[in-house]
Amino acid sequence: MDTLQSIIIAIVEGITEFLPVSSTGHMIITSSLMGIEKDDFVKLFEIAIQLGAILSVVVLYWKKFFDFSKWQFYIKLIISVIPALILGKLLSEKIDGLLESPTTVAISLLVGGIILLFVDKLFTQHTITEEKDITYTKGFIIGIWQCLAMIPGVSRSAASIIGGMQQKLTRSAAAEFSFFLAVPTMAAATGYKLLKTFTTHPEILKDKHNLMLLGLGNVVAFIVALLAVKFFIGYLQKHGFKIFGWYRIAVGIIVLVLLQQGIIK
Repeated sequence: MDTLQSIIIAIVEGITEFLPVSSTGHMIITSSLMGIEKDDFVKLFEIAIQLGAILSVVVLYWKKFFDFSKWQFYIKLIISVIPALILGKLLSEKIDGLLESPTTVAISLLVGGIILLFVDKLFTQHTITEEKDITYTKGFIIGIWQCLAMIPGVSRSAASIIGGMQQKLTRSAAAEFSFFLAVPTMAAATGYKLLKTFTTHPEILKDKHNLMLLGLGNVVAFIVALLAVKFFIGYLQKHGFKIFGWYRIAVGIIVLVLLQQGIIK
């Protein structure tokens, strides 16, 4: 992976991290189109730069994240991230294998797109408008929904937002809680991946070029994600999920065609 390729992937990550279209899936497709070999560094890069994008939430909602008087908020996030921590540890090897599969991404995009076409009609009982009204139990259940995103192509954002709506949150409240939950989730995922890489392939993290690409990728993803978050919240409140459903279906079909033609391998 060269510098330009890392910037392109980071831009893709920043745009798609908070949209219900699967940032991991889009990075896998993008790297495949650019002919980037799926080595251990590329797998690390595609996970680690998601933390850069996620940190944009901390900046945009800094009053929320640093209001230490409301300790329940932090407990709620810890409880909600537990399912991802457990399953992520148990399934880490299988997840790594799936990160090499554009076919998995394409199928997940198609199935997820069909679901998004109908999700606004499936969950119409919205009684929770603010994070403070989300119980620990509801947070834990949303955390379980988020685990679906361990399958590449299943959007973490979409899974947790749909989980929130299933728990009677409004679209905007579910989206905001999804953003909050992403911070400990991706911090844990990145930390675990870095530790695992340092343990099994320490040479990757001793390479100055690799470290430069990781730093650059995180910065680019962070800047781009700042813009994407604001757009998504505003659009979601007015229009819902349908356009993202059609987009996922279109991209899924295109990827399957490219795979069949041998353009993506």
